[in-house]
Amino acid sequence: MAVCTLLSFIWFTILLLIQPYPSSGSRTLSAIVTNPPPLGICASAVTKYGYKCQEIDVTTEDGYILSVQRIPVGRHGGGDGGGGGGRRRQPVLLQHGVLVDGMTWLLNSPEQSLALILADSGFDVWIANTRGTSYSRRHVSLDPDRPEFWNWTWDEIAARDLPAVIAYIFQQTGQKIHYVGHSLGTLIALASFSEGKQVDKMKSAALLSPIAYLSHMTTALGVVAAKVFVGEITIVFGLAEFNPKGDDVSRFLKGLCADPKVDCYDLMSALTGKNCCLNASTVDVFLRSEPQSTSTKNLVHLAQTVRDGVLAKYDYGNPAFNIEHYGMPRPPIYNLSNIPKDFPLFISYGGQDALSDPKDVANLLDDLKLHDEGKLSVQYIKEYAHADFIMGVTAKDVIYDKIISFFQRNQ
Repeated sequence: MAVCTLLSFIWFTILLLIQPYPSSGSRTLSAIVTNPPPLGICASAVTKYGYKCQEIDVTTEDGYILSVQRIPVGRHGGGDGGGGGGRRRQPVLLQHGVLVDGMTWLLNSPEQSLALILADSGFDVWIANTRGTSYSRRHVSLDPDRPEFWNWTWDEIAARDLPAVIAYIFQQTGQKIHYVGHSLGTLIALASFSEGKQVDKMKSAALLSPIAYLSHMTTALGVVAAKVFVGEITIVFGLAEFNPKGDDVSRFLKGLCADPKVDCYDLMSALTGKNCCLNASTVDVFLRSEPQSTSTKNLVHLAQTVRDGVLAKYDYGNPAFNIEHYGMPRPPIYNLSNIPKDFPLFISYGGQDALSDPKDVANLLDDLKLHDEGKLSVQYIKEYAHADFIMGVTAKDVIYDKIISFFQRNQ
């Protein structure tokens, strides 16, 4: 029973963003374990379209070296920050979700990828890559092949990675920053904002498929994940790094899909929700670079969020250990109602999203019910699921144009 539960949770975490497109048969697992492109993100996905792009290293307070890409101007150098009048380009930071990296903003054509649409609309675009992903697998002293490198959760991404990147952009541009997050990228932003951090350097934030709460996921495997005894992941794997392309994880996945009772095509669809607007070429590009590694501890923390129904710091599973880290027997809660009420927020969520379920988004919106009038914009897209927000071929018209208008209103 414990192994079945663990397998279900692995599927739940690996496939947070993958929804297959219609085809004549099921996609095999071999597609998931292909290697990422050897080039940096600029060379592999930006400059080939005629855009300028800079590869930048940003070091966090705890020594992780993060890869950041900057697209300073549009393909034809047009635009002035979206506001007219020849003003300086406003910086925008794009933050990806779990088990993926910054490539998720560049999967479609320039006319359909948010990063390039923003650049062509006159914004100074910055793309973050969190610790542990292919291009941020570095540290000033720790070896990524050693467990010590992987001793972190999304707490550290919110407390270390996000501040380091924002501080660097602020220092380089001298301007406050617009933010776009998807999935886990929304979680770390909300957690940080709730503690009053980073908002002094931010203009506004657009949150796509927010996952602050996860207790109403409509997938059956989501329910299983909520009941996971999270300690057994570490016990069974004995791994600090959770590498979806590694032999240990692949063995579990292939074993699951080899079972004639399991239809992996339907399983993936059930996990993310029925995405309306993906195409074959986009998913193929996605599978060439994703999924990415994260820490096993990070997945344990996400499982705690599902299980407990609250947004809290990592639970060390023992009151004494929690007291050692936090000075209290239970981990502190992130109180989202503490987000400054005059901070502009744009929230977009989908009716078919099996992960960012509308009921959970409703709980988030309840936390924000006292937000200042005109400072909270909410968009509900009935036909959208989790991956449509970053990979959908209709996303420009449905969402991205609205994000640009929102940024322009909050210059």
